[in-house]
Amino acid sequence: MNDRRHQVLASTDSSAYASVRQRPVSRDERFALGRALRKDVPRRTLARWRAPALRPDPVALIKASHEGRVDELVPVRVARMVGSPYGFLRGSAVVMAWDVARLPATGITPVVCGDAHLGNFGFYGSPEGELVMDLNDFDEAHPGAWEWDLRRLAASIHVAGRENGVGEEACSAAVRNCVLSYRDEVRFLAEQPLLWRSYNRLDVDRLHETVTESTLRTEIDRAVKKARRKTSDRVLPRFTREDEDGRRIVSEPPLITPLGQEEYEQVEASLDEYLLTLQPHWRRAVGGYTVVDIAHKVVGVGSVGLRAYVVLLEGSDPDDVLFLQLKQARRSVLAPFVHGDSVWHDHQGQRVVEYQQALQTVSDPLLGWTTVGDLTCYVRQFRNQKGTVPLDGLDDAALRDYAGIVGHLLAKGHARTSGASMIGGYLGKGERVADSMATFARRYADQTEADHARFVAAVRSGELPIDEEAAASSAFRP
Repeated sequence: MNDRRHQVLASTDSSAYASVRQRPVSRDERFALGRALRKDVPRRTLARWRAPALRPDPVALIKASHEGRVDELVPVRVARMVGSPYGFLRGSAVVMAWDVARLPATGITPVVCGDAHLGNFGFYGSPEGELVMDLNDFDEAHPGAWEWDLRRLAASIHVAGRENGVGEEACSAAVRNCVLSYRDEVRFLAEQPLLWRSYNRLDVDRLHETVTESTLRTEIDRAVKKARRKTSDRVLPRFTREDEDGRRIVSEPPLITPLGQEEYEQVEASLDEYLLTLQPHWRRAVGGYTVVDIAHKVVGVGSVGLRAYVVLLEGSDPDDVLFLQLKQARRSVLAPFVHGDSVWHDHQGQRVVEYQQALQTVSDPLLGWTTVGDLTCYVRQFRNQKGTVPLDGLDDAALRDYAGIVGHLLAKGHARTSGASMIGGYLGKGERVADSMATFARRYADQTEADHARFVAAVRSGELPIDEEAAASSAFRP
């Protein structure tokens, strides 16, 4: 991917794995290293996209990613991807990883989200009970090129804008605003003390102060109100029922299904291992709860077909409830393209948790990991005031403003880990990278639409199975 010299340059910046005994490289030196990379990777080259002659069939890559998933849930995953190009983009991180890994990159490799599309930013509750906004999906998180995250985010903005009927110039303006916000934030944070970067966050009150566009403010207010209602006690009537054996999770096949005895016992036993990954206070708090019921629950788009369990626990009385989610973690789609692969983590659940904590300013205090049978999993609260801004409600002005917010959040995540000064030096103060990324986003939006058309054709020909009931609510009709 990158030559050895670029890897050495990247490693000179601050890193979670660096030794405090090393001679510190000054901020000015790191900025200069970043500027020097423009000679090897001119910023105009970030606009490049043309499908290479030997590019794999996107359907073949997606079919390969289905290996190891629950067979009967693959048609549900297909149904969630087939409805629109944006739905396809959400579920095809494996395709875009192959594509962006072959494009120009500086070799600066912080921890990256790996799946930083527009829908993977949202609200959740902090340990103090405040509602904050940040990146919120880390299944593919891994050390990697910062450009990969920015490319995926930029492309998703353009694709989402098209689906909302936003014109091409307005889509490009939204992408440019995202990249300029990323540029400004990463350069600002590069000037701040390392520890200060770790405290910087965007809570709802601060978000309200920065949003001026009325449509976006309305959508944020609606999303915030909905997120505040997503707590364990409030969802209890929705997901459970009482019978002679006590409270049980409601079965809604194929999306929520009960477990067989052996699998139930494996999940229940895995919670003891999970407790050991928590901080002592939270270990004691969660350890005071008792498992009441466990079920399998389908979540997301890209994750459909992987094992995902929801566990209902009860505390000192029937109204004191906690929902935990255990989610299967597999090797990141970025791992094959990164020098050193996943050398730091044999346990993929641990990888997800540690990189989530690296990229988010504050994280769910109940984040941990465990093993269910031979599956590596991560664990989190199932309902923790999670919510997202609905993208289909964004007009051109709202999309532009929202793109700036998520660009800011992506930069914050990258700057928390490694490479901020070098990235800032490479980006500079002008708009060259923003213009290049806007061109790339438009070109890759065209590619996404072509890949989606190939995906639809594969469904219609029977090459891919589809759940008819799940597809009925989408724009696709077989």
